[in-house]
Amino acid sequence: MVKSKDETERRCIVSREAEPKRGLIRFVVSPDGLVVPDLAEKLPGRGIWVSADRAVLEEAVKKKLFAKAARTQVTVPDDFVNLIEAGLADRVVHLISLARKAGGAVCGFEKVKSWLADGHAKVLLQASDGSERGKGKLWTPEGGRWFGHLTSSELGLAFGRESVIHGALSGGGLSKRVVEEANRLLGVRETIGGEGSTGKGKTTK
Repeated sequence: MVKSKDETERRCIVSREAEPKRGLIRFVVSPDGLVVPDLAEKLPGRGIWVSADRAVLEEAVKKKLFAKAARTQVTVPDDFVNLIEAGLADRVVHLISLARKAGGAVCGFEKVKSWLADGHAKVLLQASDGSERGKGKLWTPEGGRWFGHLTSSELGLAFGRESVIHGALSGGGLSKRVVEEANRLLGVRETIGGEGSTGKGKTTK
């Protein structure tokens, strides 16, 4: 992961490497010894940091590294990594919803295509379960990003609809936060056949 100058770093308890915070997930131990993901990084207590990567998180659980880092006995919830994935997805959906309410996001093929054509779109969002033929008719904004690891129902929640296949974000602080959280989700979400990447290949106009 490329890090910018003076970017805050934390040490992953699995790799033991210092990494930018944006690529890590913070955990704290509750008073009753439960390991809690602090996705908003606001909970009190000593932070335990793990890379936002499904295999790394699973290794942390398997090798009991949370207890080692906390220097005490802890309880890791059942289905822990899937719970983290669901929490990250909720955060991405919420941030896209905030962007929509602020006028910084649109959905629907024609609206998204118009934003892409006039350079207004900086991030293209496409549902992982959408038609590849339909998705292939849109392109990644020049110098922008593409995310394809939310489902149509998740994108629908973000836009107040039952289902959404195509969405776009303009620039600004909210879009930056969406990109950061979506990158974390990408590392944790189980994908099939390459779906869910931030692909650079979707550039056909």
